[in-house]
Amino acid sequence: MLFNSFEFLLFFPFVLVLYYAIPARGAQWFLLIASYFFYACWEPHYLVLIWMSTLVDYLVGLRLGRAKGLHARRWLLAASLTANLGILFVFKYFNFFNSAVTGLADWMGWSYRVPNLDVLLPVGISFYTFQTLAYTIDVYRGRRLPESSLLHFSMYVAFFPQLVAGPIERSERLIPQLQRRAPIDVARWKTGLFLILWGFFKKTVLADNLALYVNPVFANPAGHTGLPLWIGTLFFAMQIYCDFSGYSDIAIGAAKMLGIDLMVNFRNPYHARSISEFWRRWHISLSTWFRDYLYIPLGGSKGGRVQTGFNLLVVFLLSGLWHGANWTFLIWGALHGLAMVVTVFARASTQRAGLAAQRLGCGWCWSFLCWLTTFGFVLLGWVFFRAQSLDAAIVLLRGLFTATDGPILIEGVFGVRHMLIVVVGLLLLEFGHQVERWTPLDQWIRRRHVVCRWLIYLGLTLFVLNFGATEEVPFFYFQF
Repeated sequence: MLFNSFEFLLFFPFVLVLYYAIPARGAQWFLLIASYFFYACWEPHYLVLIWMSTLVDYLVGLRLGRAKGLHARRWLLAASLTANLGILFVFKYFNFFNSAVTGLADWMGWSYRVPNLDVLLPVGISFYTFQTLAYTIDVYRGRRLPESSLLHFSMYVAFFPQLVAGPIERSERLIPQLQRRAPIDVARWKTGLFLILWGFFKKTVLADNLALYVNPVFANPAGHTGLPLWIGTLFFAMQIYCDFSGYSDIAIGAAKMLGIDLMVNFRNPYHARSISEFWRRWHISLSTWFRDYLYIPLGGSKGGRVQTGFNLLVVFLLSGLWHGANWTFLIWGALHGLAMVVTVFARASTQRAGLAAQRLGCGWCWSFLCWLTTFGFVLLGWVFFRAQSLDAAIVLLRGLFTATDGPILIEGVFGVRHMLIVVVGLLLLEFGHQVERWTPLDQWIRRRHVVCRWLIYLGLTLFVLNFGATEEVPFFYFQF
């Protein structure tokens, strides 16, 4: 079931009404069943994987709470890691590594004929796997007590607004909210409804219309050169942001109406003026997960610049692999890792240059240059992220620096009307981003005059109904 589907427009109000209508204890069971139903609408038999992850980490958590010796605790942690990462490996990474081994064996002249698995990637498996692992690691570290209620832990793993594409929540934040049913709060419902509407605007009006240009360009990069490739690359940068942040807005809004606060996952990432700042603003729940459960355990920045650089490279290579079992994602992760290493090594020089620019009265120029460099790097990095293969990425990069040959628009697919929708939509989006530099957008709107406020709500609604994509296009991050 997609957020941008007719079924969800029936499902969510039904869940919302019954959740508050039935007794509190029954409401918790109902929310868990509704979450399982939401997931089962894709592939019912993959519910078994969620149940396995839930049961393994629930039992491991209880045993960790009773285990005294370090040796026993390490074995329990290893059991959780093996079970969860083992499932993730089989369904997401086995074919990638098996193909790599097959290619190496052929090159070496060895006989290796293990067939690939014919399995469908379970939706959201990377997200709920990392969420359950975070709980087990926190219990192992003594940061939280084991959750005694299987019901509450199951809700933590399967809570439907954020089950398939995050945000990746921490147990100490989400489980206490799931242990009780918050009373109906009109202000929260207003905020939630606006976030859902804003998310639909990002997804259906912007991301899905941008995809009409992006998909043909990346499907046939050799058939385009110059400006169309630049537009396609820029449009993909905006598409993936609007698609993923739109999902996050809908998830946060739906959860808020159920009395649950989810973490903010995006903070205007394309306003960043360095790669490190970009990752403090982009997919925050994942970047903080890698920071807390991989980067810091590796030593973080305590071992000197060389060790720090190595740790960053490991983190970003694994971050690229988390996104997909493909060499393109590994290269994308490596590029961002190298950029972070350069940032660490050049931090002192960069700070001195910034101070010098301010003394000369051109701090704004330096700030703009930093933003342009960061955005340009991120933009080119998206080529590898979106390309269907390494060869396609290389063809596209070459074409970017080739003279334009052919029409800018795509006849029959993306015309003047689509371009106007995208340009006006992006301007509205940027206006919202500028407002959010000072205050949350929904709060800013609520402070307007009642006529102005309802004109904004009505305008957004009409924009979604008239210019939003009518097809149920899956969210981009569902493939991860």
